[in-house]
Amino acid sequence: TSMAKNKKDENPSTISSVEETLTRTEQYLEENYKTLLIGLGAIVILVGLGWLARIYLNKRNDEAQSQMYQAEKYLEIDSLKLALNGDGNYLGFLDIAKDYKFTNSGNLARYCAGICYLHLGNYNEAIDFLNKYSKKDKVIGSLAIGATGDAYVELGNLDKGVSKYIEAADYAKNSFNSPIFMMKAAEIYESTGKYQEALNLYEIIQNKYPESTEGTTIEKNIARVKLLIK
Repeated sequence: TSMAKNKKDENPSTISSVEETLTRTEQYLEENYKTLLIGLGAIVILVGLGWLARIYLNKRNDEAQSQMYQAEKYLEIDSLKLALNGDGNYLGFLDIAKDYKFTNSGNLARYCAGICYLHLGNYNEAIDFLNKYSKKDKVIGSLAIGATGDAYVELGNLDKGVSKYIEAADYAKNSFNSPIFMMKAAEIYESTGKYQEALNLYEIIQNKYPESTEGTTIEKNIARVKLLIK
């Protein structure tokens, strides 16, 4: 039939087209096989290096964690200089931050060093280390920002301190940290006569975080500051 004839006529053309494509592919591979092999080798090397780097960093992080344990114990009992500088057997936060800088523990050591400096009254050093801490955790990240606010307030820079407290509250977005930092900012606003700004923050605490420790007693703050607004 004519249909069978048409299908028969199409077959040689289709086969020829496939053969032509295969030939072109073979020619491309022959002409570029060295480049392709080099590219493939580079990919294999990069994957291998990434795997080795992860193994190395995990090992270094384990080492840092074992050193951090004692430094954290010193921090808990307010032996801040030992926590910072070590005791001769275990490293302190400063050396851990420096020697293990690319590990998670080294990063956490920067935060801990900043807290030590804050409590020692070395506020500029505290700000420096807290800013170097890479925020990988919402809770600790907000605490780092808030501690930076504490340092600025202690240095007398109240505006910067308030901005850091508000930043910490926004970063945390939880019912524990956020109202704490909002309360700190509101109290500074109130102490400097910015009563409307203080009221705004008190009302946010009341509306968004009524179950928090701050929220359960916030009505007295709201009532007091409303009397001061003229």
